[in-house]
Amino acid sequence: MRYKKTALLSLIVLPMTASAAQENSSIELPPMEVTSSSENNILNMSSSSTILDEKELFQSHVFNVNEALRKVPGVYVRDEDGFGIRPNIGFRGMNPFRSTKVLFLEDGLLLNYAPYGDNDIYYHPPVERYEGIEVMKGAELNMYGPQTISGAVNYLTPNPPPKPGGSISFTGGNRDYLSGHVRYGGTVEDTTGTVDRVGGVMDYVHKEGEGSRDNTFVKLDDVNLKTVIDINARNSLTLRGDYYQENSQSTFGITEAELRNFGYRYNPFKNDEFYTERFSTSATHEFRFNDDVKLSANFYWSKFDRDFWRQENQQPTDNQCGNAFREARLAGQAVDVDSCNFTRGRLRHYNAWGVEPRLHANHNWFGVASELDAGVRMHYENSARTTVDGNTSTARDGVTIENNDRFADAYSGFMQNRFILGDWTVTPGIRVESVSYQRKNNPYQGNPALGVAGNTKSSVGESDLIEALPSFAMTYQPIKQATLFFNMHRGFAPPRVEDSVYADGSSVEIAAEKSWNYEVGVRSQPVKGVKTDLTLFHNDFDSLTAVGTVGGNDTGVAQGQALFQGIELLTRVDTADLFNWTHNPYLQIAYTWVPTAETTSPFHCLPLSNGSFPASCPGGNVLGSKAGNRSPYAPEHLVTATVGYSHPSGFDAHLETVFVAEQYGDFRNLESATDFYAPTSNEARSGQFGMINSYTVVNFASTYKVYKGLDLYVSVKNIFDDRYIVDRVRGILPGSPRLVQAGFKYDF
Repeated sequence: MRYKKTALLSLIVLPMTASAAQENSSIELPPMEVTSSSENNILNMSSSSTILDEKELFQSHVFNVNEALRKVPGVYVRDEDGFGIRPNIGFRGMNPFRSTKVLFLEDGLLLNYAPYGDNDIYYHPPVERYEGIEVMKGAELNMYGPQTISGAVNYLTPNPPPKPGGSISFTGGNRDYLSGHVRYGGTVEDTTGTVDRVGGVMDYVHKEGEGSRDNTFVKLDDVNLKTVIDINARNSLTLRGDYYQENSQSTFGITEAELRNFGYRYNPFKNDEFYTERFSTSATHEFRFNDDVKLSANFYWSKFDRDFWRQENQQPTDNQCGNAFREARLAGQAVDVDSCNFTRGRLRHYNAWGVEPRLHANHNWFGVASELDAGVRMHYENSARTTVDGNTSTARDGVTIENNDRFADAYSGFMQNRFILGDWTVTPGIRVESVSYQRKNNPYQGNPALGVAGNTKSSVGESDLIEALPSFAMTYQPIKQATLFFNMHRGFAPPRVEDSVYADGSSVEIAAEKSWNYEVGVRSQPVKGVKTDLTLFHNDFDSLTAVGTVGGNDTGVAQGQALFQGIELLTRVDTADLFNWTHNPYLQIAYTWVPTAETTSPFHCLPLSNGSFPASCPGGNVLGSKAGNRSPYAPEHLVTATVGYSHPSGFDAHLETVFVAEQYGDFRNLESATDFYAPTSNEARSGQFGMINSYTVVNFASTYKVYKGLDLYVSVKNIFDDRYIVDRVRGILPGSPRLVQAGFKYDF
């Protein structure tokens, strides 16, 4: 297994061996395209990090990032739209809703549009344009931040190839699916003497098709550019740029009666629309003082616009379309959405930018071979949020009911030193986060017809916090084939701006999310062809935040204590390597067991600005929340098992079985909504409460190399077309139906 590293990642992420430390100050110009064995790098890591390389992603013909990440133990990915454009990712029992607990990186730089002030993931790039995905869950998170309570997903972009060339691929399938991907790049030596070498690569991806249900058509385009300039033996510059656009019919879930009467694919809201547009750019300058000391300076910027128009605000019990419309849905009767003269637009515009210098140094201070990594980040983000109510079924303008601007300024720094002591390594570290928030509430009209009062005055509120976050990691390699590791770190996630400052400008007493995270495990390759990683984890939360509808209904922002602990196992067997065969039957298993996902205290709601608590929090606690209950959306068992066959000629075929155990959809741990609510109540009929049953999905993928450079492939997702529920947060959402896709890839 091999993958290509960007210059940034080779500088700050992957540990080096003691022999790499040299005192020779002379340096040689590195090649434009650096390759490294991920087997050796992973073996030396001091945490449970996992890398999915381009070969594995291609042979599985992953349709979206959900299909890729379920191959990693400890990661639970819940479907929503069928395309994976708004993935719900959770690590080690954490609620996956909107991936709010996950840090997203691209080549080690912040990817999300508001990682400090609003970490919901409403944008996700197409997985096809990456050549690898790195998943981190241990103390390495403290080199990045701000989200370090659970895990990080770092997407690796391809480097320019040494010679001009590229690839073109096309995939088609049922549910009107079409996908095209073009990549082209190359490297040239500069004959003018200005720079030593210049390389570039361009990616273009287009996708379209129906999502998981009726009236969920998606169309998206993504253009990505990357340039690497080797200025001279000491200096290199990497430039990146991306443009993304999406237009989709995104909406929320259905009721219990709608599911019974119309089936899993039913969705009447044909007028709902989700439009996004994103521009981003980044630059990395690397200066090599000598072979042992490197300094990189990173700059990044992004602009993200999101307009979400829908005819019901959030859930099936809303009555913006009138009581008769709501009752028809709850009773499982067909509705005419064109008869609903209401549309709500949630319009969001984000800007984020930052500067991040990082230093890596091999040294022998204190007489011990060591590696120092240190860096600082200055990050700034702002968002303009407007909510508009229209008075027709397709309105795209109307009366403003919300108008505010939100700001987050963050300054952070980290330092860690890896002491190399023969078969042992010891790595202490520290990270500091300082965040300032501001919310400016602007005048707006309001909508008296729906009881939404206007605002005639402006107000400004501010809040701030600072946290010191220690970490410690160690490894021991008693034999070449195995590495034992242990690490711990102080997990941290900042509150959102809206949770830190009220709409009237007053500050809210909300703590940052904080945890103590521990890992102990072994990473081994006992014999050629067999790899096994086993990790025990223990994540203990002083404060964990449940935001909005997480856990059922429109629960207010709440915080409580929780404990998550369990075991992860990743095993791969390639019989060709094991027995020196030409043919290669293989087996891979990713298993996660989370026996403990316990709320160790009731989750206490934050009071409203008038001092009262939301109706969903009688007495100040989330309804039904108590110590000892299992956390919502935390399945105890996750299994992704693959059995396949490959041949050096280029043929590969495999079956993949994905199992997700049952999980609760609310804090009360209801097996059925009627265990708590009257059967005729709106809550019991909404589909938002009760157990989500376990489910199993079987997938097939096959690739055949016709001749050098040309691959034909076919895949069948959900072979048996199983019907199952994946989410109840805002009504019932189903898993993806059977998808049959075929295509080709031509390398030139």
